[in-house]
Amino acid sequence: MAIDGLSALLPSGASSPRMASCMVACGRDAITEVPAARWDVHAQPALLEPIASRVRHGGFVRGAELVDNAAFAVSPAEAAAMDPCQRLVLEFGYTALHDAALDRVDLGGSLTGVFLGFSGTEFAQALAASPAGGSVYAATGSSSSIAAGRLSYTLGLHGPCASYDTACSAALVACHAGLRSLQLAECAASLVMGVTLMLASAIGTSFAVAGMTSARGRSHTFDDRADGYARGEACGGVALRHDSEDVLLGLLGSAVRQDGRSASLTAPNGQAQQGLLVAALHDAGTSADGLTLNEVHGTGTALGDPIEAGSLVGAVLVARDVPLLVGGVKANLGHAEPAAGMTGLLKLTLGLRRGKAAPNAQLRSLNTHVGEALRRAVCALPVQPSACSWEPWTGGVSSFGYSGTIGHVILAVADIPEPTG
Repeated sequence: MAIDGLSALLPSGASSPRMASCMVACGRDAITEVPAARWDVHAQPALLEPIASRVRHGGFVRGAELVDNAAFAVSPAEAAAMDPCQRLVLEFGYTALHDAALDRVDLGGSLTGVFLGFSGTEFAQALAASPAGGSVYAATGSSSSIAAGRLSYTLGLHGPCASYDTACSAALVACHAGLRSLQLAECAASLVMGVTLMLASAIGTSFAVAGMTSARGRSHTFDDRADGYARGEACGGVALRHDSEDVLLGLLGSAVRQDGRSASLTAPNGQAQQGLLVAALHDAGTSADGLTLNEVHGTGTALGDPIEAGSLVGAVLVARDVPLLVGGVKANLGHAEPAAGMTGLLKLTLGLRRGKAAPNAQLRSLNTHVGEALRRAVCALPVQPSACSWEPWTGGVSSFGYSGTIGHVILAVADIPEPTG
Protein backbone atom coordinates (compact mmCIF):
# COMPACT_ATOMS: atom_id res chain seq x y z
CA MET A 1 0.00 0.00 0.00
CA ALA A 2 1.36 3.39 -1.01
CA ILE A 3 1.79 6.32 1.35
CA ASP A 4 0.61 9.04 -1.02
CA GLY A 5 0.01 12.05 1.23
CA LEU A 6 1.17 13.51 4.53
CA SER A 7 0.23 16.34 6.88
CA ALA A 8 1.78 17.41 10.17
CA LEU A 9 1.27 19.88 12.98
CA LEU A 10 3.89 19.43 15.68
CA PRO A 11 5.14 21.51 18.62
CA SER A 12 7.17 24.69 18.24
CA GLY A 13 5.59 25.79 14.97
CA ALA A 14 6.27 22.77 12.74
CA SER A 15 3.12 22.90 10.59
CA SER A 16 4.16 20.83 7.57
CA PRO A 17 6.07 17.59 6.88
CA ARG A 18 9.04 19.59 5.57
CA MET A 19 9.24 21.66 8.77
CA ALA A 20 8.85 18.50 10.85
CA SER A 21 11.69 16.86 8.92
CA CYS A 22 13.98 19.83 9.55
CA MET A 23 13.10 19.85 13.26
CA VAL A 24 13.95 16.23 13.94
CA ALA A 25 16.96 16.17 11.59
CA CYS A 26 18.72 18.85 13.64
CA GLY A 27 17.77 17.25 16.98
CA ARG A 28 15.66 20.17 18.13
CA ASP A 29 14.13 20.22 21.60
CA ALA A 30 10.57 21.55 21.16
CA ILE A 31 9.57 21.33 24.84
CA THR A 32 8.68 24.58 26.63
CA GLU A 33 6.96 25.73 29.79
CA VAL A 34 3.16 25.69 29.59
CA PRO A 35 2.07 28.78 27.59
CA ALA A 36 -0.06 31.25 29.52
CA ALA A 37 -2.69 30.97 26.78
CA ARG A 38 -3.36 27.38 27.91
CA TRP A 39 -3.30 27.77 31.69
CA ASP A 40 -1.28 29.60 34.29
CA VAL A 41 0.94 27.08 36.04
CA HIS A 42 1.76 29.63 38.72
CA ALA A 43 -1.92 30.18 39.54
CA GLN A 44 -2.56 26.51 40.28
CA PRO A 45 -3.09 25.37 43.86
CA ALA A 46 0.22 24.69 45.55
CA LEU A 47 1.65 21.37 44.41
CA LEU A 48 4.42 19.61 46.26
CA GLU A 49 7.59 18.62 44.44
CA PRO A 50 8.19 16.66 42.32
CA ILE A 51 4.55 16.93 41.17
CA ALA A 52 4.88 20.66 40.43
CA SER A 53 7.91 20.02 38.20
CA ARG A 54 6.15 17.23 36.35
CA VAL A 55 3.33 19.52 35.12
CA ARG A 56 5.41 22.56 34.20
CA HIS A 57 6.57 21.58 30.70
CA GLY A 58 5.20 20.16 27.46
CA GLY A 59 5.33 20.25 23.69
CA PHE A 60 2.64 22.68 22.47
CA VAL A 61 1.50 23.31 18.90
CA ARG A 62 0.82 26.82 17.69
CA GLY A 63 -2.49 28.14 16.42
CA ALA A 64 -4.71 25.39 17.87
CA GLU A 65 -7.32 28.05 18.71
CA LEU A 66 -7.58 29.20 15.08
CA VAL A 67 -10.02 27.78 12.54
CA ASP A 68 -11.13 28.67 9.04
CA ASN A 69 -14.67 27.46 9.65
CA ALA A 70 -16.00 28.87 6.36
CA ALA A 71 -13.65 26.60 4.39
CA PHE A 72 -15.53 23.59 5.79
CA ALA A 73 -19.04 25.12 5.82
CA VAL A 74 -19.11 25.30 9.63
CA SER A 75 -21.01 28.21 11.16
CA PRO A 76 -19.30 30.45 13.74
CA ALA A 77 -21.73 29.20 16.41
CA GLU A 78 -20.88 25.57 15.70
CA ALA A 79 -17.16 26.31 15.52
CA ALA A 80 -17.33 27.89 18.99
CA ALA A 81 -18.71 24.62 20.41
CA MET A 82 -16.20 22.35 18.62
CA ASP A 83 -13.25 20.73 20.35
CA PRO A 84 -10.15 22.23 18.66
CA CYS A 85 -9.08 18.66 17.91
CA GLN A 86 -12.09 18.32 15.58
CA ARG A 87 -10.99 21.46 13.75
CA LEU A 88 -7.45 20.12 13.37
CA VAL A 89 -8.72 16.80 12.02
CA LEU A 90 -10.73 18.68 9.40
CA GLU A 91 -7.83 20.86 8.31
CA PHE A 92 -4.96 18.40 8.42
CA GLY A 93 -7.06 15.46 7.25
CA TYR A 94 -7.94 17.32 4.08
CA THR A 95 -4.31 18.47 3.75
CA ALA A 96 -3.08 14.86 3.70
CA LEU A 97 -5.71 13.88 1.13
CA HIS A 98 -4.88 16.91 -1.00
CA ASP A 99 -1.18 15.98 -0.79
CA ALA A 100 -2.22 12.64 -2.30
CA ALA A 101 -3.73 14.56 -5.27
CA LEU A 102 -7.30 14.00 -4.04
CA ASP A 103 -9.53 17.07 -4.08
CA ARG A 104 -13.11 17.57 -2.99
CA VAL A 105 -14.55 16.66 -6.37
CA ASP A 106 -12.73 13.31 -6.33
CA LEU A 107 -13.57 12.62 -2.71
CA GLY A 108 -17.32 13.27 -2.73
CA GLY A 109 -19.12 9.92 -2.65
CA SER A 110 -15.85 7.96 -2.73
CA LEU A 111 -15.05 4.90 -0.63
CA THR A 112 -12.40 6.78 1.36
CA GLY A 113 -12.05 5.63 4.95
CA VAL A 114 -11.12 7.70 8.01
CA PHE A 115 -9.25 6.02 10.86
CA LEU A 116 -8.48 8.29 13.80
CA GLY A 117 -6.43 7.81 16.96
CA PHE A 118 -7.97 10.09 19.59
CA SER A 119 -8.66 9.91 23.33
CA GLY A 120 -10.61 13.12 23.81
CA THR A 121 -9.55 16.25 25.72
CA GLU A 122 -10.66 18.43 28.60
CA PHE A 123 -12.74 20.45 26.17
CA ALA A 124 -16.07 19.09 27.41
CA GLN A 125 -15.43 20.60 30.84
CA ALA A 126 -14.44 23.96 29.37
CA LEU A 127 -17.46 23.90 27.07
CA ALA A 128 -19.88 23.20 29.92
CA ALA A 129 -18.58 26.27 31.78
CA SER A 130 -18.87 28.58 28.75
CA PRO A 131 -21.88 30.25 27.07
CA ALA A 132 -21.49 27.80 24.16
CA GLY A 133 -22.24 24.99 26.62
CA GLY A 134 -25.94 25.61 26.12
CA SER A 135 -25.65 25.55 22.33
CA VAL A 136 -27.44 23.00 20.16
CA TYR A 137 -23.96 22.06 18.95
CA ALA A 138 -22.63 21.13 22.41
CA ALA A 139 -23.64 17.47 22.06
CA THR A 140 -21.37 16.93 19.07
CA GLY A 141 -18.66 19.43 19.94
CA SER A 142 -16.70 17.19 22.28
CA SER A 143 -17.55 13.71 21.00
CA SER A 144 -14.71 11.35 20.04
CA SER A 145 -16.83 9.63 17.40
CA ILE A 146 -17.75 12.96 15.82
CA ALA A 147 -14.05 13.87 15.55
CA ALA A 148 -13.73 11.26 12.79
CA GLY A 149 -17.31 11.44 11.50
CA ARG A 150 -17.22 15.18 10.93
CA LEU A 151 -14.47 14.85 8.31
CA SER A 152 -16.37 12.12 6.44
CA TYR A 153 -19.53 14.25 6.60
CA THR A 154 -17.79 17.41 5.41
CA LEU A 155 -16.07 15.75 2.44
CA GLY A 156 -18.91 13.33 1.64
CA LEU A 157 -16.83 10.17 2.21
CA HIS A 158 -18.60 6.80 2.17
CA GLY A 159 -15.77 4.55 3.38
CA PRO A 160 -15.37 3.14 6.91
CA CYS A 161 -15.01 5.76 9.62
CA ALA A 162 -13.98 5.21 13.24
CA SER A 163 -12.16 6.72 16.20
CA TYR A 164 -9.78 4.44 18.14
CA ASP A 165 -8.79 4.91 21.76
CA THR A 166 -6.14 2.49 22.98
CA ALA A 167 -4.23 5.28 24.77
CA CYS A 168 -0.67 5.74 23.50
CA SER A 169 -1.00 3.20 20.68
CA ALA A 170 -4.23 4.64 19.24
CA ALA A 171 -2.79 6.12 16.03
CA LEU A 172 -0.94 2.93 15.05
CA VAL A 173 -4.00 0.82 15.85
CA ALA A 174 -5.93 3.16 13.54
CA CYS A 175 -3.20 2.68 10.91
CA HIS A 176 -3.50 -1.10 11.23
CA ALA A 177 -7.26 -0.82 10.71
CA GLY A 178 -6.78 1.47 7.70
CA LEU A 179 -4.33 -0.98 6.12
CA ARG A 180 -6.63 -3.95 6.67
CA SER A 181 -9.58 -2.04 5.24
CA LEU A 182 -7.63 -1.41 2.05
CA GLN A 183 -6.46 -5.01 1.84
CA LEU A 184 -10.04 -6.26 2.24
CA ALA A 185 -11.26 -3.81 -0.43
CA GLU A 186 -13.57 -2.09 2.05
CA CYS A 187 -12.28 1.26 0.84
CA ALA A 188 -10.34 2.72 -2.08
CA ALA A 189 -8.20 5.01 0.09
CA SER A 190 -7.53 5.25 3.82
CA LEU A 191 -6.83 8.41 5.77
CA VAL A 192 -5.05 7.57 9.03
CA MET A 193 -4.83 10.34 11.63
CA GLY A 194 -3.78 11.00 15.19
CA VAL A 195 -4.56 14.10 17.24
CA THR A 196 -4.18 15.34 20.80
CA LEU A 197 -4.17 18.68 22.60
CA MET A 198 -3.64 19.67 26.23
CA LEU A 199 -6.34 22.20 27.10
CA ALA A 200 -6.25 22.10 30.91
CA SER A 201 -4.02 20.82 33.66
CA ALA A 202 -6.18 18.05 35.17
CA ILE A 203 -5.04 15.07 33.08
CA GLY A 204 -1.39 16.08 33.29
CA THR A 205 -1.65 16.40 37.06
CA SER A 206 -3.12 12.90 37.34
CA PHE A 207 -0.23 11.49 35.28
CA ALA A 208 2.23 13.42 37.46
CA VAL A 209 0.73 12.00 40.64
CA ALA A 210 1.03 8.52 39.12
CA GLY A 211 4.74 9.21 38.48
CA MET A 212 4.47 8.79 34.70
CA THR A 213 5.81 12.20 33.69
CA SER A 214 9.30 13.61 34.07
CA ALA A 215 10.34 15.95 36.88
CA ARG A 216 13.02 17.22 34.48
CA GLY A 217 10.37 18.05 31.89
CA ARG A 218 11.85 15.99 29.04
CA SER A 219 11.59 12.51 27.54
CA HIS A 220 15.21 11.40 27.98
CA THR A 221 14.87 8.40 25.69
CA PHE A 222 17.64 5.82 26.29
CA ASP A 223 19.47 8.34 28.49
CA ASP A 224 20.69 7.88 32.04
CA ARG A 225 18.47 10.80 33.12
CA ALA A 226 15.28 8.95 32.15
CA ASP A 227 12.62 9.62 34.79
CA GLY A 228 9.35 9.69 32.82
CA TYR A 229 8.04 11.48 29.78
CA ALA A 230 7.10 15.02 28.83
CA ARG A 231 3.59 15.37 27.41
CA GLY A 232 3.21 16.70 23.89
CA GLU A 233 0.61 17.76 21.33
CA ALA A 234 0.34 16.77 17.68
CA CYS A 235 -1.94 16.33 14.71
CA GLY A 236 -0.92 14.42 11.63
CA GLY A 237 -2.33 12.42 8.76
CA VAL A 238 -1.20 9.77 6.27
CA ALA A 239 -3.16 8.98 3.11
CA LEU A 240 -2.89 5.34 1.99
CA ARG A 241 -3.84 3.94 -1.40
CA HIS A 242 -3.19 0.79 -3.41
CA ASP A 243 0.31 0.41 -4.79
CA SER A 244 1.14 2.01 -8.11
CA GLU A 245 4.11 2.03 -10.46
CA ASP A 246 5.33 5.45 -9.34
CA VAL A 247 5.00 4.87 -5.58
CA LEU A 248 8.03 6.02 -3.58
CA LEU A 249 7.09 4.79 -0.11
CA GLY A 250 4.95 1.83 0.83
CA LEU A 251 3.36 0.41 3.98
CA LEU A 252 4.39 -3.25 3.98
CA GLY A 253 2.58 -4.61 7.02
CA SER A 254 1.53 -4.17 10.62
CA ALA A 255 0.47 -5.98 13.76
CA VAL A 256 -1.53 -5.20 16.91
CA ARG A 257 -1.32 -7.23 20.10
CA GLN A 258 -1.84 -6.94 23.86
CA ASP A 259 0.53 -7.08 26.82
CA GLY A 260 -1.86 -9.29 28.73
CA ARG A 261 -0.69 -10.06 32.27
CA SER A 262 2.44 -8.07 33.19
CA ALA A 263 3.98 -6.63 36.35
CA SER A 264 1.07 -4.18 36.68
CA LEU A 265 -1.87 -2.85 34.67
CA THR A 266 0.25 -0.20 32.91
CA ALA A 267 3.64 -2.00 32.91
CA PRO A 268 5.11 -3.20 29.58
CA ASN A 269 5.59 -6.86 28.73
CA GLY A 270 8.82 -7.69 26.90
CA GLN A 271 7.63 -11.09 25.71
CA ALA A 272 4.51 -9.57 24.16
CA GLN A 273 6.60 -6.85 22.50
CA GLN A 274 8.86 -9.46 20.91
CA GLY A 275 5.83 -11.34 19.61
CA LEU A 276 4.46 -8.12 18.15
CA LEU A 277 7.68 -7.33 16.26
CA VAL A 278 7.90 -10.85 14.84
CA ALA A 279 4.23 -10.74 13.77
CA ALA A 280 4.68 -7.39 12.02
CA LEU A 281 7.77 -8.65 10.14
CA HIS A 282 5.82 -11.73 9.06
CA ASP A 283 2.87 -9.63 7.90
CA ALA A 284 5.24 -7.38 5.93
CA GLY A 285 6.97 -10.35 4.30
CA THR A 286 10.39 -9.13 5.36
CA SER A 287 13.11 -10.29 7.72
CA ALA A 288 14.72 -8.66 10.72
CA ASP A 289 18.04 -8.24 8.91
CA GLY A 290 16.25 -6.28 6.16
CA LEU A 291 15.40 -3.36 8.45
CA THR A 292 17.40 -0.14 8.16
CA LEU A 293 15.68 2.17 10.69
CA ASN A 294 13.63 1.59 13.80
CA GLU A 295 11.50 4.20 15.56
CA VAL A 296 10.96 3.06 19.14
CA HIS A 297 8.12 3.89 21.50
CA GLY A 298 10.84 5.32 23.76
CA THR A 299 9.03 7.24 26.46
CA GLY A 300 12.18 7.86 28.47
CA THR A 301 11.19 5.84 31.51
CA ALA A 302 13.53 3.84 33.70
CA LEU A 303 11.32 0.73 33.30
CA GLY A 304 10.05 0.99 29.73
CA ASP A 305 13.22 1.82 27.78
CA PRO A 306 15.30 -1.19 28.94
CA ILE A 307 12.37 -3.57 28.34
CA GLU A 308 11.88 -2.20 24.82
CA ALA A 309 15.63 -2.44 24.12
CA GLY A 310 15.60 -6.07 25.28
CA SER A 311 12.57 -6.82 23.08
CA LEU A 312 14.32 -5.29 20.09
CA VAL A 313 17.36 -7.47 20.73
CA GLY A 314 15.30 -10.65 21.08
CA ALA A 315 13.14 -10.14 17.99
CA VAL A 316 15.25 -8.08 15.56
CA LEU A 317 18.90 -7.63 16.55
CA VAL A 318 19.79 -11.17 17.55
CA ALA A 319 21.10 -12.24 14.12
CA ARG A 320 22.13 -8.98 12.45
CA ASP A 321 25.52 -8.22 10.92
CA VAL A 322 24.84 -4.56 9.99
CA PRO A 323 23.81 -1.99 12.63
CA LEU A 324 20.15 -1.03 12.91
CA LEU A 325 19.71 2.73 13.35
CA VAL A 326 17.41 3.29 16.35
CA GLY A 327 15.77 6.53 17.50
CA GLY A 328 12.73 8.04 19.20
CA VAL A 329 10.87 11.24 18.36
CA LYS A 330 9.51 11.77 21.89
CA ALA A 331 12.91 13.16 22.84
CA ASN A 332 12.18 16.03 20.43
CA LEU A 333 8.45 16.60 20.81
CA GLY A 334 7.28 14.91 23.97
CA HIS A 335 4.80 12.06 24.18
CA ALA A 336 1.68 12.87 22.13
CA GLU A 337 -0.23 10.00 23.79
CA PRO A 338 -3.03 8.95 21.35
CA ALA A 339 -1.16 10.73 18.51
CA ALA A 340 2.25 9.35 19.55
CA GLY A 341 2.17 6.60 16.95
CA MET A 342 1.48 9.20 14.28
CA THR A 343 4.49 11.32 15.29
CA GLY A 344 6.67 8.21 15.10
CA LEU A 345 5.15 7.19 11.77
CA LEU A 346 5.74 10.67 10.32
CA LYS A 347 9.34 10.73 11.55
CA LEU A 348 10.04 7.29 10.08
CA THR A 349 8.37 8.21 6.77
CA LEU A 350 10.41 11.40 6.45
CA GLY A 351 13.61 9.61 7.46
CA LEU A 352 13.13 6.89 4.86
CA ARG A 353 12.42 9.50 2.20
CA ARG A 354 15.73 11.20 3.03
CA GLY A 355 17.66 8.00 3.61
CA LYS A 356 18.87 9.31 6.96
CA ALA A 357 18.28 8.65 10.63
CA ALA A 358 17.75 11.70 12.81
CA PRO A 359 19.77 12.11 16.01
CA ASN A 360 18.44 11.08 19.41
CA ALA A 361 17.80 14.54 20.79
CA GLN A 362 18.23 13.92 24.53
CA LEU A 363 20.87 11.19 24.46
CA ARG A 364 24.00 12.27 26.38
CA SER A 365 24.89 9.31 28.61
CA LEU A 366 23.47 5.88 27.77
CA ASN A 367 21.09 4.42 30.35
CA THR A 368 23.01 1.66 32.13
CA HIS A 369 20.13 -0.83 31.88
CA VAL A 370 19.61 -0.06 28.18
CA GLY A 371 23.34 -0.57 27.65
CA GLU A 372 23.13 -3.97 29.34
CA ALA A 373 20.18 -4.96 27.17
CA LEU A 374 22.00 -3.90 24.00
CA ARG A 375 25.33 -5.46 24.94
CA ARG A 376 26.73 -7.38 21.93
CA ALA A 377 23.73 -6.28 19.82
CA VAL A 378 24.48 -4.80 16.39
CA CYS A 379 22.68 -1.46 16.54
CA ALA A 380 23.40 2.26 16.67
CA LEU A 381 21.74 5.08 18.62
CA PRO A 382 22.84 8.06 16.50
CA VAL A 383 23.52 11.45 18.08
CA GLN A 384 23.93 13.14 14.70
CA PRO A 385 22.21 12.64 11.30
CA SER A 386 23.31 9.24 9.98
CA ALA A 387 22.91 7.93 6.44
CA CYS A 388 21.21 4.61 5.81
CA SER A 389 23.95 2.19 4.86
CA TRP A 390 22.24 -0.16 2.41
CA GLU A 391 19.22 -0.50 0.16
CA PRO A 392 16.28 -0.87 0.12
CA TRP A 393 15.52 1.46 3.01
CA THR A 394 13.06 -0.26 5.34
CA GLY A 395 11.91 0.71 8.81
CA GLY A 396 9.57 -0.11 11.65
CA VAL A 397 7.76 2.05 14.20
CA SER A 398 6.36 0.93 17.56
CA SER A 399 3.68 2.42 19.79
CA PHE A 400 2.76 0.86 23.12
CA GLY A 401 -0.39 1.90 24.97
CA TYR A 402 -0.47 1.98 28.76
CA SER A 403 -3.78 0.16 28.27
CA GLY A 404 -1.64 -2.79 27.18
CA THR A 405 -2.56 -2.59 23.47
CA ILE A 406 0.63 -2.42 21.38
CA GLY A 407 1.22 -1.85 17.67
CA HIS A 408 4.02 -1.95 15.10
CA VAL A 409 4.05 -0.82 11.46
CA ILE A 410 6.69 -1.51 8.79
CA LEU A 411 7.43 0.81 5.85
CA ALA A 412 9.80 0.63 2.88
CA VAL A 413 11.08 2.88 0.14
CA ALA A 414 10.11 1.27 -3.16
CA ASP A 415 12.45 3.27 -5.35
CA ILE A 416 15.69 4.81 -4.03
CA PRO A 417 15.96 8.33 -5.46
CA GLU A 418 19.09 9.26 -7.40
CA PRO A 419 21.52 11.35 -5.31
CA THR A 420 21.64 15.04 -6.18
CA GLY A 421 24.45 17.53 -5.77
